[in-house]
Amino acid sequence: MKKLLLPLLLASGLAQAADPLHIDVYRDPYCGCCTAWIDHLKDNGFSVADHIRDDMRSVKQELGVPGELASCHTGVINGQFVEGHVPATDIQRMLEQDNLLGIAVPGMPVGSPGMEIGNRVDAYDVIALDRKKRAKVFASYP
Repeated sequence: MKKLLLPLLLASGLAQAADPLHIDVYRDPYCGCCTAWIDHLKDNGFSVADHIRDDMRSVKQELGVPGELASCHTGVINGQFVEGHVPATDIQRMLEQDNLLGIAVPGMPVGSPGMEIGNRVDAYDVIALDRKKRAKVFASYP
């Protein structure tokens, strides 16, 4: 019996590890770069629920996104916010740290995921907000 259980448990664990991460994305109905960011997430293994909202300001306020970190769309995953054009790899890293309220790419920097325009790439930072509401650089893209 034990010989049968071990392979089943291992196979079950592998199947669970392959499950996509689920993220809720809130966006304005007329935002094209928001849908491009959603495509970036899907291309990187995320399952995305797309929520269209006319009043994004209230969504951001409800989620505790500070105005200085605001961008065009807001994601929510495991109770943490993801504001703006954050790369999928940074979202995965954020999930490993339970001390963060969320991460953000303020504004809409050209070259960030969903904001690809030709060969131009602007430098930008991903900012983390901890539970004491202190901001720090989480990742930099020169």
